[in-house]
Amino acid sequence: MNDDAFNMSMRKFLKSVGVTSQQKIEEAVRAAEQSGSLPAQLVVTVELRMPDIGLYHTVDGHITVDTP
Repeated sequence: MNDDAFNMSMRKFLKSVGVTSQQKIEEAVRAAEQSGSLPAQLVVTVELRMPDIGLYHTVDGHITVDTP
């Protein structure tokens, strides 16, 4: 394995995930706000799957969109 190539590729992928995920979340939050169905806190689940090597990982969290 070429560590440099692996690290660069992984960083590029993770940057893409972060940027596109933030854009999608912002779009969904704005749409929910316009429809009047936006709660003060959102439950978030992200699933990471790499079946070729048996990686399955879930991250759960919350995003606050309004002060309580």
